[in-house]
Amino acid sequence: MSDAIERLLNEAALRRTAELYAQGADRRDKALWTSIMTEDCVIEAPGIALRGRSQIIGALDIMAQLYAATQHRVHNLVATIEGDAAHGETYSMADHLTVADGKTTMLTWAIRYQDRWRRDSGQWRFARRVLILDWTDTRVLTA
Repeated sequence: MSDAIERLLNEAALRRTAELYAQGADRRDKALWTSIMTEDCVIEAPGIALRGRSQIIGALDIMAQLYAATQHRVHNLVATIEGDAAHGETYSMADHLTVADGKTTMLTWAIRYQDRWRRDSGQWRFARRVLILDWTDTRVLTA
């Protein structure tokens, strides 16, 4: 296989981890998140540091309590691959719906993830994600 084709396949696999992360967050799918994270994965966000896959997976229960629904979208992803390790940046938008006192509110986050991946048993998995909020927007939705 040529180097260019191998690079494209690896880049596609890295992007797929970001897309599966988004899908797993929205569906609160613990098995899916387990499959795309290393055992020692770390996720950081403003005011939060989750260390280890089991602690990260537990965050899905908290998300389910905080939000009626979420929708994460993955945009551009740029990565540098060095053997079985990769690092890069993933842009994303995430909507978070809450329902309280008869009104629905949508909190939107503009996100840049600083990502590190590790190839584990032939599969790319997140080893670290640092969530940077570029901005947020909160709106009340009408019925």
